[in-house]
Formats: sequence, structure tokens, C-alpha cells
Amino acid sequence: MVTFAELHGQNHKITELSNVFLYLIKDRAMCDTEVTCDLFFEFTKKVREHVELVDKQLCGRLISHPDQAVKNTANRFLSGSAEIKRIFGSYLRDWCSEKHKELNVRNHDRFVDETNQMFTLVLERIQRETEHLYPLIRRLDQKDLKDLAA
Repeated sequence: MVTFAELHGQNHKITELSNVFLYLIKDRAMCDTEVTCDLFFEFTKKVREHVELVDKQLCGRLISHPDQAVKNTANRFLSGSAEIKRIFGSYLRDWCSEKHKELNVRNHDRFVDETNQMFTLVLERIQRETEHLYPLIRRLDQKDLKDLAA
């Protein structure tokens, strides 16, 4: 089972990569550098890994919980993940070649705008995890420990 420290570490890394990438791409010339490209693909890798981990280990665990409110929370996160994956996939098809590990920035202004939107979507998801999902799991874990002690 993944720890909250590991999840927070992943969230921090994704946020850091996002902030640096968004700063770099303000300058059109930076979009064509190998460093910026590497940073972009590191970000996409980290986001995919994190979403999969949260979906499988956290939401997967909650979906079978007897409390319907807990199940509903898990379902909301899973449906949010599906939507993020769909939007992220479309964004990647538009702006990069994953096979060749390169960005395809044809319209810089549009690229920056869509990248800001996509990255905001990911960062909002991380915020929802931190504010809603993690505390719920902590409460359930504490309740389970109290039930075992009783």
C-alpha cells in the first residue's frame, strides 16, 4: 500500500514540473529545446503514474466499502480520472509525438493556452485528492483501528 508521504511526494513533483514547464514555454524559443521536451514528458509520465496509483490503490479500495457515501466519493474520483485521461490524451495528440518524444508547437499562443488549461485540470485534481480523498482514507483507517481495538 502506498503511503501518504509517497502520494504527497508525487503531488509535489508534478506541481514542480508543471510550474517550471509553464514558466519555460512562455518563451517560444524554449518550446523547441530538448530540456523543455524532457521536462514535458517527465510531467506526463508522473501524471499517468499518479492517476493510475490513486485509481487502483485508493479508489479501488474505497469502491467496495459498505458506506454508500464512501463509494460515491470513489466513483467521483474514478469518473474524474476517466475524463482527465480523455482530455489529456487529446491534448497529447494535438501537441506532441510521444513516439519521437518531441513537442509539435504549431501555434505558440494556442499551445500555451491549452497547456495552462490542461495543467490546471491536473493540479485541481491533486488539490481535490489532498483536500477530500486523503482525509477520507485517514478517517476510515482510524475508524478501522478503533474497531480492531474495541
